[in-house]
Amino acid sequence: MTSDYQKILVAVDDSSDALAAFQYALHRAKVDHAALVITSILESAEMNVYQVLNKDYIHGERAALEHHVNNYVQLAQQAGITNVRAVIAEGDPGETIVKTLIPKYQPDLLIVGAEAKKGLAKHFGSQAAYMAKHANISVMIVRE
Repeated sequence: MTSDYQKILVAVDDSSDALAAFQYALHRAKVDHAALVITSILESAEMNVYQVLNKDYIHGERAALEHHVNNYVQLAQQAGITNVRAVIAEGDPGETIVKTLIPKYQPDLLIVGAEAKKGLAKHFGSQAAYMAKHANISVMIVRE
Protein backbone atom coordinates (compact mmCIF):
# COMPACT_ATOMS: atom_id res chain seq x y z
CA MET A 1 0.00 0.00 0.00
CA THR A 2 1.35 3.40 -0.96
CA SER A 3 1.01 6.49 1.18
CA ASP A 4 0.74 8.77 -1.86
CA TYR A 5 -2.89 9.66 -2.46
CA GLN A 6 -4.14 11.11 -5.72
CA LYS A 7 -7.53 12.43 -4.59
CA ILE A 8 -8.57 13.26 -1.05
CA LEU A 9 -12.13 13.83 0.13
CA VAL A 10 -12.44 15.83 3.34
CA ALA A 11 -15.73 16.41 5.15
CA VAL A 12 -16.13 19.70 6.99
CA ASP A 13 -18.60 21.40 9.28
CA ASP A 14 -18.00 24.05 11.92
CA SER A 15 -16.62 21.71 14.58
CA SER A 16 -13.06 21.88 15.87
CA ASP A 17 -12.48 18.24 14.82
CA ALA A 18 -13.54 19.09 11.25
CA LEU A 19 -11.10 21.99 11.19
CA ALA A 20 -8.33 19.66 12.38
CA ALA A 21 -9.33 17.17 9.65
CA PHE A 22 -9.20 19.95 7.06
CA GLN A 23 -5.75 21.04 8.23
CA TYR A 24 -4.49 17.46 7.94
CA ALA A 25 -6.10 17.11 4.50
CA LEU A 26 -4.25 20.26 3.37
CA HIS A 27 -0.97 18.82 4.58
CA ARG A 28 -1.59 15.44 2.95
CA ALA A 29 -2.69 17.02 -0.36
CA LYS A 30 0.44 19.19 -0.45
CA VAL A 31 2.79 16.31 0.34
CA ASP A 32 1.15 13.97 -2.19
CA HIS A 33 0.33 16.64 -4.81
CA ALA A 34 -3.22 15.30 -4.57
CA ALA A 35 -6.53 16.76 -5.70
CA LEU A 36 -8.72 17.89 -2.80
CA VAL A 37 -12.50 17.60 -2.69
CA ILE A 38 -14.05 19.48 0.24
CA THR A 39 -17.59 18.52 1.17
CA SER A 40 -20.24 19.48 3.66
CA ILE A 41 -23.64 17.86 4.02
CA LEU A 42 -26.92 19.73 4.52
CA GLU A 43 -28.72 17.61 7.09
CA SER A 44 -32.44 17.95 6.38
CA ALA A 45 -33.15 15.52 9.25
CA GLU A 46 -32.08 18.32 11.60
CA MET A 47 -34.89 20.58 10.31
CA ASN A 48 -38.48 20.59 11.46
CA VAL A 49 -41.28 19.95 8.97
CA TYR A 50 -41.96 23.66 8.47
CA GLN A 51 -38.32 24.36 7.65
CA VAL A 52 -38.17 21.45 5.20
CA LEU A 53 -41.28 22.71 3.40
CA ASN A 54 -40.02 26.30 3.28
CA LYS A 55 -38.00 26.63 0.08
CA ASP A 56 -36.57 29.99 1.23
CA TYR A 57 -35.30 28.40 4.45
CA ILE A 58 -33.68 25.48 2.61
CA HIS A 59 -32.17 27.85 0.03
CA GLY A 60 -30.80 30.05 2.83
CA GLU A 61 -29.31 27.09 4.68
CA ARG A 62 -27.73 25.77 1.49
CA ALA A 63 -26.35 29.20 0.56
CA ALA A 64 -24.80 29.56 4.03
CA LEU A 65 -23.27 26.10 3.71
CA GLU A 66 -21.90 26.86 0.23
CA HIS A 67 -20.33 30.08 1.56
CA HIS A 68 -18.77 28.15 4.44
CA VAL A 69 -17.31 25.46 2.16
CA ASN A 70 -16.07 28.05 -0.34
CA ASN A 71 -14.10 29.63 2.53
CA TYR A 72 -12.37 26.26 2.96
CA VAL A 73 -11.65 26.19 -0.79
CA GLN A 74 -10.03 29.63 -0.59
CA LEU A 75 -7.89 28.49 2.35
CA ALA A 76 -6.78 25.44 0.35
CA GLN A 77 -5.89 27.59 -2.64
CA GLN A 78 -3.95 29.99 -0.41
CA ALA A 79 -2.06 26.98 0.95
CA GLY A 80 -0.98 26.09 -2.59
CA ILE A 81 -3.47 23.35 -3.47
CA THR A 82 -4.23 23.92 -7.15
CA ASN A 83 -6.73 21.11 -7.77
CA VAL A 84 -9.52 21.78 -5.26
CA ARG A 85 -13.31 21.75 -5.49
CA ALA A 86 -16.30 22.15 -3.21
CA VAL A 87 -19.21 19.72 -3.09
CA ILE A 88 -22.45 20.30 -1.20
CA ALA A 89 -24.82 17.37 -0.72
CA GLU A 90 -27.98 16.73 1.27
CA GLY A 91 -28.94 13.87 3.55
CA ASP A 92 -27.39 11.81 6.30
CA PRO A 93 -23.68 12.71 6.30
CA GLY A 94 -22.25 9.22 6.70
CA GLU A 95 -24.53 7.56 4.18
CA THR A 96 -24.30 10.40 1.68
CA ILE A 97 -20.52 10.41 1.73
CA VAL A 98 -20.19 6.61 1.54
CA LYS A 99 -22.98 5.84 -0.91
CA THR A 100 -22.98 8.93 -3.14
CA LEU A 101 -19.83 11.06 -2.93
CA ILE A 102 -17.17 8.34 -2.80
CA PRO A 103 -18.57 6.53 -5.88
CA LYS A 104 -19.02 9.82 -7.76
CA TYR A 105 -15.66 11.49 -7.02
CA GLN A 106 -13.56 8.33 -6.49
CA PRO A 107 -11.14 9.58 -3.85
CA ASP A 108 -8.58 7.18 -2.46
CA LEU A 109 -8.63 8.74 1.02
CA LEU A 110 -11.47 10.13 3.14
CA ILE A 111 -10.56 12.43 6.04
CA VAL A 112 -13.20 13.29 8.64
CA GLY A 113 -13.32 14.77 12.12
CA ALA A 114 -14.11 12.45 15.00
CA GLU A 115 -17.10 14.45 16.20
CA ALA A 116 -19.61 16.75 14.57
CA LYS A 117 -21.46 19.61 16.21
CA LYS A 118 -24.74 18.78 14.49
CA GLY A 119 -26.69 15.67 13.77
CA LEU A 120 -27.28 12.43 15.56
CA ALA A 121 -23.53 11.81 15.78
CA LYS A 122 -23.30 13.93 18.92
CA HIS A 123 -25.95 11.78 20.63
CA PHE A 124 -25.97 8.24 19.31
CA GLY A 125 -22.53 7.35 18.00
CA SER A 126 -20.26 8.60 15.34
CA GLN A 127 -20.80 9.36 11.68
CA ALA A 128 -17.03 8.91 11.43
CA ALA A 129 -17.31 5.34 12.72
CA TYR A 130 -20.02 4.61 10.14
CA MET A 131 -17.83 5.94 7.33
CA ALA A 132 -14.78 4.01 8.55
CA LYS A 133 -16.82 0.80 8.64
CA HIS A 134 -18.63 1.18 5.31
CA ALA A 135 -16.31 3.15 3.00
CA ASN A 136 -14.43 1.10 0.42
CA ILE A 137 -11.39 3.40 0.67
CA SER A 138 -8.93 4.40 3.39
CA VAL A 139 -10.51 6.58 6.07
CA MET A 140 -8.60 8.80 8.46
CA ILE A 141 -10.47 10.04 11.52
CA VAL A 142 -8.94 13.15 13.08
CA ARG A 143 -9.52 14.24 16.66
CA GLU A 144 -8.44 17.65 17.86
